[in-house]
Amino acid sequence: MPWDFHRRGYHHGNLREALMQAALDLIADKGPSGFTFAEAARSAGVSPAAPYRHFRDRDALLAEVATRGFVKFAIELERAWAEGKPEPQAAFIRLGRAYLAFARSEPAYYAAMFESALPRASFPGPDDARRRAFEVLRAASEAICARIPTEHRPPELMMSLHVWSMAHGVASLFARGDQARHLIPMSAEDLLEAEVHLYLRGIGLT
Repeated sequence: MPWDFHRRGYHHGNLREALMQAALDLIADKGPSGFTFAEAARSAGVSPAAPYRHFRDRDALLAEVATRGFVKFAIELERAWAEGKPEPQAAFIRLGRAYLAFARSEPAYYAAMFESALPRASFPGPDDARRRAFEVLRAASEAICARIPTEHRPPELMMSLHVWSMAHGVASLFARGDQARHLIPMSAEDLLEAEVHLYLRGIGLT
């Protein structure tokens, strides 16, 4: 049941969190661009004017959701990578599985993070949080590349982007209910792991 802020009175922090949850519920139902600020207020059980206490408009609310999503995402990736312990290549596979697990368990956050199409100049928060997540992939790529002779090493940034695109592609394919995925005779995790093994073999690792 939505919280009745008019009956209970306003309590610091509750309204902001209620609006964030309302936005997540609406994103899950309609996508990041499919709801209005007024709908978020109504879903949170407050007046249309109440959200302006914390957010200047719907895009600001969406940016906050995306930022929080990237922070949560980065924490999960950091936990999975665990500084490459006990062995970098095994940790690398674990990192890919964590990417897919987040996309599956947090679809509303994931959609806000990657499908909001917010102007970056106006909303830098998601970009700053995204960098934290990307730095985990970059650190993992650096650890893997360090095992390759210098003259054959790919640029760490390029490798990070390749791995990100592989993980994101598999996550998107399996998360959307795309009919094309029914032609794939393996799980998302097995598909990504096979791609990563082929990629590592291609750059000189077995």
